[in-house]
Amino acid sequence: MADYYGILGVAQGATDDELKKAYRKLARELHPDVNPDPAAQERFKEVTKAYEVLSDPQKRQIVDLGGDPLAPGGGGGGGGFQQGVDLSDIFGAFFGGGGGGRGPRSRVQQGSDALIRIDCELSETAFGAQRELTVDTAVLCGTCDGQGTAPGTLPTTCETCRGRGEIQQVQRSFLGQVMTSRACPRCVGTGTVIEHACAVCHGDGRVRSRRTLTVKIPGGIEDGMRIRLAGEGEIGPGGGPSGDLYVEVHEKKHAFFTRQGDDLHCTVALPMTAAALGTSVPLETLDGQETLDVPAGTQPDEVFTLKARGVPHLRGTGRGHLHVHLEVQVPTRLDDDQVELLRKLAALRDEERPGLVAKSGGGLFGKLRDAFDGR
Repeated sequence: MADYYGILGVAQGATDDELKKAYRKLARELHPDVNPDPAAQERFKEVTKAYEVLSDPQKRQIVDLGGDPLAPGGGGGGGGFQQGVDLSDIFGAFFGGGGGGRGPRSRVQQGSDALIRIDCELSETAFGAQRELTVDTAVLCGTCDGQGTAPGTLPTTCETCRGRGEIQQVQRSFLGQVMTSRACPRCVGTGTVIEHACAVCHGDGRVRSRRTLTVKIPGGIEDGMRIRLAGEGEIGPGGGPSGDLYVEVHEKKHAFFTRQGDDLHCTVALPMTAAALGTSVPLETLDGQETLDVPAGTQPDEVFTLKARGVPHLRGTGRGHLHVHLEVQVPTRLDDDQVELLRKLAALRDEERPGLVAKSGGGLFGKLRDAFDGR
């Protein structure tokens, strides 16, 4: 028996909303319009079949009882059931779903959601932008206006089910003889048959087309977030309502800045002499060029923060900060004159012999020193 819950990745007690969310999430990843990989398409079929089973209360009840409503006999490993008996029909007859009354289903169905991914520069995700997107999707067939029929023709009543969309029959089961009903195989439950299909859409009511959309990227959006364009997905079969289009934003790696939330980080290399004497560093920010004043005696790995120079907040006002990390560079190649000058400086500062420096305040060494001093 197929593990329908496992295919959707949900627990057996999942609610209808949880089933729908799980299916939509997988559909966005595996839909043929998004993922052309053949393996993904096969997986999409499995996911769709699992959702159709579990979203049907009667079929789900059979699954929960250990059966498989899609397997021959409908009951999975029951062993004593008559071959060809569909347990979903039998349970439907006893629990309110069988015996007719459902009526034909509409040819008009809800369209699928679609997902596309776009790459954006940091300046675009920070301050927002507008992008033109080319989308290949299903649109309403202009020839038949979604009806699926050739011009001048209409669907005809199905002769097999006489327009009811279902057929009834008596089946023998472990419960005795049961009157069951199932979707008509000829009209697939719609009650009508398209004898003369539209030559353009072949009866589906929709065709593939390429169109251009404008998407507004909000300032402050982060990598991996999605923008929902309601009603811009695929139109449904029979001209049904369109699904939604989701635009997933991927932020390109910046050559200078690293983003953490709404804060930006960068590293500036500073010569040893500039750190000792102080200097002014020209700094390119998202807002343009600014000057960073580095005071004399700046130590390695010191961080300067430029407030409100980061990314604007997506929701609300204000911006993150820009953190500038200073990397003090020690020269590795010196000529004789430079070596002599540094030796004179070391002698003047009495720095010719290094020594162990005791740390003050807290920390492990400070606590150990205080403990020994207190004995």
